[in-house]
Amino acid sequence: MGLTGIQIFKLLPKKNCKECGQPTCLAFAMQLAQGKTELSKCPYVSDEAKAKLAEASEPPIRGVVIGTGDEQYKIGEELVLYRHDKTFFNPPLIGVLFKDTEDDATIDARLKNFNEVSFERVGYILKAHLAVVKNESGDAGKFTALLQKIKDNTKKPIMAMSDDVAALEQAAGILKGTKGVLYAATEENYEKLVDIAKANELSLVLKAPIEKVAELTPKIVEKGFKDIILDTEARDAKTMFQHNTFVRRLALKKKDKAYGFPTCNLIYEMTDDEIKEATIAALAIAKYGGIIVISDCKPEVILPLAIQRLNIYTDPQRPMVVEQGIYPINEPDENSPVIVTTNFALTYFIVAAAIEASRVPTWLVIMDVEGMSVLTAWSAGKFVADAIAPFIKKVGIADKIKHRKIIIPGYVAQISGELQEELGEDWEVVIGTREAADIPAFLKEYVAKNQ
Repeated sequence: MGLTGIQIFKLLPKKNCKECGQPTCLAFAMQLAQGKTELSKCPYVSDEAKAKLAEASEPPIRGVVIGTGDEQYKIGEELVLYRHDKTFFNPPLIGVLFKDTEDDATIDARLKNFNEVSFERVGYILKAHLAVVKNESGDAGKFTALLQKIKDNTKKPIMAMSDDVAALEQAAGILKGTKGVLYAATEENYEKLVDIAKANELSLVLKAPIEKVAELTPKIVEKGFKDIILDTEARDAKTMFQHNTFVRRLALKKKDKAYGFPTCNLIYEMTDDEIKEATIAALAIAKYGGIIVISDCKPEVILPLAIQRLNIYTDPQRPMVVEQGIYPINEPDENSPVIVTTNFALTYFIVAAAIEASRVPTWLVIMDVEGMSVLTAWSAGKFVADAIAPFIKKVGIADKIKHRKIIIPGYVAQISGELQEELGEDWEVVIGTREAADIPAFLKEYVAKNQ
């Protein structure tokens, strides 16, 4: 069991400096005891206290890093059961299956999709993340040949699946240095596979009935290995939901370290129906899946799953924002129009996309209003004339243009007169459209009138 908040407080420096984000050391200690913050946020804690607080400061669910470089991801390390309590931090990985019994054409087509199918939404790239290579044939040679082919043709991390320890040992050699995953350790072979995973710096899936997990994970940890992912052998949606919830509750509520690891859900084994598979995968994303393996990488499957993943793992208490500043779109020059709007990410990307579609060179000026939309920021007194005017003068757009015309969103047309006064007589405030869909036509007409 971890230390209580009072026990932790006694080991803290008691400076009440607020640098940890909490008003007092006692508040920080209480948050730490509940697993809702990290000890590293206290800049003054002593080395002796760090050693004593190690148990309390460890996340209740182990964080496991998979992949390298731009394709590196972390799963696990969650602190709450419900997203609205705080937030979820590390989204699950969507894995795509490749079997060594499939023909080259099928594998090549799926690999092409795996690498190329992606979508951009509010600045995030939505895609599949993990190649899952399965030794379905039982032939170690075919398995390792496919594994090598996948490794040579993708930068994304790989999970190697086999019931044959010798085949997995060969696979580990291929994946060494990639921070990939081996599947799967069992009660019979875990000692050998832990040594293989450690030697090659790979993560390891433990496949065991849920009641056996409490017996096996401590034995693996005793061998000095913690990068464990749990497959509790759930092979239908109901059992998967129950097991994922059971594991998460034990780790967070009961502080049971034997279950404090991310999970792996093999969705493709639960149904042969494509629609049902996507539905079960969506359930796993919503309810605590760490790695979610599906059978294919079709765009119509990846897009909704990736959007759901993005929505659930976006912090509900922190709006998505873009950086304040000037964004040139379609290569604008000194005569190009200027549009100003807020830094709410969805507003920015919708407006930017509409400007791009118009093909009219335009300066898009983004103002920091703490991530609020136009109307919300206006009603909060943040996107108003006496705030916009000094921002326009400070941001430097006047140095990029000859004219002195600025276009504001139609939804705040009522501030145009006051903004005109705040900017001065040499500026002209133009009222733009209310809807982004109308921007292309508006810009074309605007440019025609002002040439």
